[in-house]
Amino acid sequence: MDLGAKVEEPTLLSATESVCPVCLERIPAERIAENDDVFLRKTCSQHGNFKTVIWRGLASYQAWGGEVRKPSTPPVCAASVAKGCPFDCGLCPDHRQHTCCVVLDVTQRCNLSCPICFASAGSSTRLDPSLEEIVGWCRTLLANGGPFNIHLSGGEPTVRNDLPELIRRIRALGFSYIQLNTNGVRLALDEEYAGELKEAGLACVFLQFDGVTEDIYEKMRGRHFLETKIAAIQHCGRRGLGVVLVPTLVPEVNISQIGEILRTAIALAPAVRAVHFQPVSYFGRFPGSPSGDDRITIPEVIQLIEEQTAGQFKTGNFYPASGENPYCSFHGKFWLYSDGRIVPTTRPAVSSCCGPALESNLVQLGSGSQASGEGARRAQRFVARHWAFPAEAPSPSTDSLGDIDVSSLDAFLEEDKQSFCISGMAFQDAWNLDLERLRECFLHVLSPDQKLVPLCAYNLTGASGQTLYRPQTGTRPGARAIS
Repeated sequence: MDLGAKVEEPTLLSATESVCPVCLERIPAERIAENDDVFLRKTCSQHGNFKTVIWRGLASYQAWGGEVRKPSTPPVCAASVAKGCPFDCGLCPDHRQHTCCVVLDVTQRCNLSCPICFASAGSSTRLDPSLEEIVGWCRTLLANGGPFNIHLSGGEPTVRNDLPELIRRIRALGFSYIQLNTNGVRLALDEEYAGELKEAGLACVFLQFDGVTEDIYEKMRGRHFLETKIAAIQHCGRRGLGVVLVPTLVPEVNISQIGEILRTAIALAPAVRAVHFQPVSYFGRFPGSPSGDDRITIPEVIQLIEEQTAGQFKTGNFYPASGENPYCSFHGKFWLYSDGRIVPTTRPAVSSCCGPALESNLVQLGSGSQASGEGARRAQRFVARHWAFPAEAPSPSTDSLGDIDVSSLDAFLEEDKQSFCISGMAFQDAWNLDLERLRECFLHVLSPDQKLVPLCAYNLTGASGQTLYRPQTGTRPGARAIS
């Protein structure tokens, strides 16, 4: 520690509410600035004081927020306001955004047992819901303002042998965009299975992809996994299924591979449509109460993207989403040209992540003046347009990562250009939950009692493993540490 370093007094930025990470009771909270970082500070009368970093870089935090967004009450509220947020989800009339995407947990079974898992999957003895039950869920969604984009999750959905039929049944109800959350094991083993899913109506595979070396998978997933991931991508590409790579970013584990993940994704375009980074959040199954060193924030991810790609992707190319709370996510869209050029589709920015560049992008988005629910609808359309496999696109033909020339796109992009997206979403856990952000969430989970619950509320897990909405599995946090 530098004993001569200047330590600034905390500055109060604004007030909000959160929960105690021990008992999950709602408590007051403050956003404070301290030594150029932004923290969420809160006190529980029973369990003491908590302070969690939520953003590193005060200037970028202030610029990123932009204009105040117009509240957008859901068209159908299945719950009333009684106990207050986050205890009345259903949605309730205090929620401020329409639904964009709904997560359906179609199984709690899994063919892996990762040390970090949102759902603490693999330990439940609950039976899978039947086809008819899930069809009933979807009819409930139609009655609650749907159709929405559908995200099939779990557990590992591919352990269900009836998954293609399930996709067909959901499509028949009018849900035009369905994506699959998966670790890729079954897709890697069986190319015909990828074809069955495509034929049934699946649009996109949301593929767990944490790095480009086996040591990363050994630490994060408990086994060597890289060749499995590449085979899954190849099979999806040959069968016309778009793939989004989803790295969970864990400090001191895989954040040094952000650039390599992007280069690999580009080399595997157009099968790979996007990379969607998820800074690690601590709910479900995780290795214990997190410290500040266990977190990476949105501006750090964006800065590392620029640094590790030697400026191919610049901080000024990224902006907050136009529908949900701006501090939840970032996004950038690019064109990949056959001559190797990478060109952003957003307005060129005059500086980096801190300041004018962000202000320029926020003006372009017009986030404060959109019509009620339009942010969620725009997000639905964008994902359906850019994450699905493009018509008449060539498929990658390599069989392993070692055969890929990650410095060139020529072998993969026979068209003049292909779209490519980079995004990230910072989920909230019991330590950094901001109820103002939660009320603006448009990514919802359908709970077992068929209520729509914001994803971060549904997965919220206390220090001892207790939850508010997700059914208990009996697995406590801290089963195995990542190191």
